[in-house]
Amino acid sequence: MSKIETLDQKIAESKLGGGEKRIASQHKKGKLTARERIHFLMDKGSFEEIGAFVTHRSTNFGLDKTKFLGDGVVTGYGTVNGRLTYVFSQDFTVLGGSLAEAHAEKICRIMDLAMENGAPVIGLNDSGGARIQEGVVSLGGYADIFYKNTLSSGVIPQISGIMGPCAGGAVYSPALTDFILMVENTSYMFVTGPNVVKTVTNEEVTAEELGGASTHSTKSGVTHFSCANEIEAITNIKKLLSYIPQNCEEKPPVIDYDMNQDETRAVLDSIIPDNPNQPYDIKEVINGLIDVDSFFEVHKDYAENIVVGFARLAGRSIGIVANQPSMLAGVLDVEASKKGGRFVRFCDAFNIPLLVLEDVPGFLPGTDQEWNAIITNGAKLLYAFSEATVPRITVITRKAYGGAYDVMNSKHIGADMNYAWPTAEIAVMGAKGAAEIIFKNEIKSAENPEEKWKEKEAEYSELFANPYNAASRGYVDEVIKPNETRRKLIRAFKMLEKKAVSIPKKKHGNIPL
Repeated sequence: MSKIETLDQKIAESKLGGGEKRIASQHKKGKLTARERIHFLMDKGSFEEIGAFVTHRSTNFGLDKTKFLGDGVVTGYGTVNGRLTYVFSQDFTVLGGSLAEAHAEKICRIMDLAMENGAPVIGLNDSGGARIQEGVVSLGGYADIFYKNTLSSGVIPQISGIMGPCAGGAVYSPALTDFILMVENTSYMFVTGPNVVKTVTNEEVTAEELGGASTHSTKSGVTHFSCANEIEAITNIKKLLSYIPQNCEEKPPVIDYDMNQDETRAVLDSIIPDNPNQPYDIKEVINGLIDVDSFFEVHKDYAENIVVGFARLAGRSIGIVANQPSMLAGVLDVEASKKGGRFVRFCDAFNIPLLVLEDVPGFLPGTDQEWNAIITNGAKLLYAFSEATVPRITVITRKAYGGAYDVMNSKHIGADMNYAWPTAEIAVMGAKGAAEIIFKNEIKSAENPEEKWKEKEAEYSELFANPYNAASRGYVDEVIKPNETRRKLIRAFKMLEKKAVSIPKKKHGNIPL
């Protein structure tokens, strides 16, 4: 056999992974192989593999007789929509995709290259966990990856696709990345599996209930996207990349846009109900402001009282944070604060301007919230906005009450431009509660307390339940008609595109965790 034939044979062997039988088993579970995933992710013909012939070096427990080229992970680089991207894709057909020394070294090599060349890293996870036969070496491999994740954080985008099992120590690498996508019914994440849970706590729970896509996209918020299948997950990864830059030194991609259009949006004039206590869907406002069909929601099914996601405004990528009046009246709670704070910090790290749409009656009261640290968690959102140096614009559509007014990107914490619609109510609290406190004695001594209360409520409302007091102080830059909001935003973000901020010298701030 010639040397070229030997090479061809080794290439064919490496591409076969764990063999035809195991590939068939993978397909039977409704899962793609590691290489098929890369095929659908990368631009056609652009993938260049690195480390195809790497094998493990262990001889324990018969491993010396079980060697596969590539050692259970396919690594390399290519382009996604024409942009350089690095990828590692774990191969469950090889030793269950288990991670050990050589496997981890391949992943770390890819992450080093991504950092050196300023490009995103996509990790496609499908692994049974640490390779037990290699002992502490496999644990060391995990820790090496965690360290690289942390060094890369805020420097290059890191996206994790969970395509199968991801358990034990394996979960912490995706948790350190920017976005996690899971596939319904075929992927799961947990620190300890159902069997251990039963042994320790006596709870009966399935893998899907404990750590499936539905659980983590609705209850824990661990995953940002729950996808019906692997193709949808890969499509969402590609879409996500289209809104974000290659690294922290670059600006997000811009799509060509004709700036000579009529940007008036009459539909916005009729969204806010006449009754200030009646709910409406903030997504109608979002869609009325942004480029058509450009909203890409993040964490859609978690903490639905706040809406976050990416969109385009005149072809430019922006991040949107919006209170949702149709869910818990748009109140801020523990989950909403964490969700909003994390998204704001990502956008700030990668130069994505922020648009805040505010209709917030305050923070959610109650023992459950206080005992679960609404103070600390609410402060996360406050801290995230306060430290953000990207262009920041707020539009108050209706309520902006109490401390929540301050937290939702107010002028006082560094917002660049603050607009209010005529329907805005900016006050310490709602008129009803305020009247009860301010005029307590007067109401109590009145002939008809109920009537007096209503009279005083109307008085307070006329004085404070409007945007004009705040505008007179300069806390609101302009009170605008809803239909002209899009035009104002396009011009304001254009004006702010070269914004530069100097911050005090420090190692890093101490965000309330």
